[in-house]
Amino acid sequence: MSSLSTQAIAYKQGLRSIPGREINLETPPALLDAPLTPLSRFFVRNNGGMPALDERAMANWTLTIDGEVERQVTIGLDELKSSFEIVDVESVLECAGNGRAGFSPATDGLPWGPGAVGCAIWRGVRLMDVLRQAGVTAQAVYVGFESPDCCLDDSTRPALSRGLPIAKALSPETLLAFAMNGEPLALVHGFPLRIVAPGFPGSAWQKWLHRVWVRACVHDGEKMTGLNYRLPTHSVSPGTPYDADDFEVITDLRVKSLITSPAKEDEVIGSGEIAVAGYAWSGHVPVVQVGVSADGGQSWQDAHLAAPSSRFGWRRFEARLPCPPQGEIELVSRAMDEAGNRQPLGQAPWNPRGYLNNGVYRVPLRRRR
Repeated sequence: MSSLSTQAIAYKQGLRSIPGREINLETPPALLDAPLTPLSRFFVRNNGGMPALDERAMANWTLTIDGEVERQVTIGLDELKSSFEIVDVESVLECAGNGRAGFSPATDGLPWGPGAVGCAIWRGVRLMDVLRQAGVTAQAVYVGFESPDCCLDDSTRPALSRGLPIAKALSPETLLAFAMNGEPLALVHGFPLRIVAPGFPGSAWQKWLHRVWVRACVHDGEKMTGLNYRLPTHSVSPGTPYDADDFEVITDLRVKSLITSPAKEDEVIGSGEIAVAGYAWSGHVPVVQVGVSADGGQSWQDAHLAAPSSRFGWRRFEARLPCPPQGEIELVSRAMDEAGNRQPLGQAPWNPRGYLNNGVYRVPLRRRR
């Protein structure tokens, strides 16, 4: 790990390092118990090496908007902040591979557990305001993002170049963000500028942004093609042939919940009640219910679901469950969204890259003897 990388993550506390050359850090569920995830506990996802954006590099930094626009816009960070309205958006950020380790059989990709997720207040300017200044043409269907991060084994190859459909790019919640929870973006979280695309998986929230390319076709940048961040349009069984043309880009998170208290290593008494708490979230369809169980899903009780603090933030749920008089104690939470979609009691439908596993999270507890 380079000295730049070591310095960039020095303030992270209690996170689990995912094996690999890139810096990827997962947050244990017990550290996700706050309404807003502290920056020291926010997970980290990288596809390549982090760019060296020191003072010298920042002196010449600009953002360019070009392509299917009436006029190219090139703007510095200070001018961006002074030229457009600054807004805050509270939103969950979740890696598309969150929970991948729960798929069986195992799939390609980093073996994330349940903690590649967090919720923050993002501050920036609306992407639509900047695009309108550039004058998006009628031919625009997608925007592509470019950043200076490169693959660790090939410095000429971008690590990532994702994008958004033009409708999402022009939605008011989509930001060019420069702050997170009231603090300037850290390098590891995308300094000086990143995309915030609430409801979309983290792959679309590109970091270290320096170009927005408005396109007349679906963006085909690095990790936009093949099976990258795509799901099959029909059921795919492990070991059977599949056609990459039958896969679609992920544009929405699935409904999901996570128990943050108690943790798996906690003990409980053999009788009485168990206080259970956690968070539930989804993509563009709001969460409306969370059921909880103390016996592995044999019996259920509706949890109290806190009022939403924002459209795209997560919602706190709490319940007090009677301790099962005998047998195993296994806590389970199961969320449902406004459209009636529920978390599967097992893993989500298998897919070759292990994306969007929203199966229920289970917390086995020990009885105190």
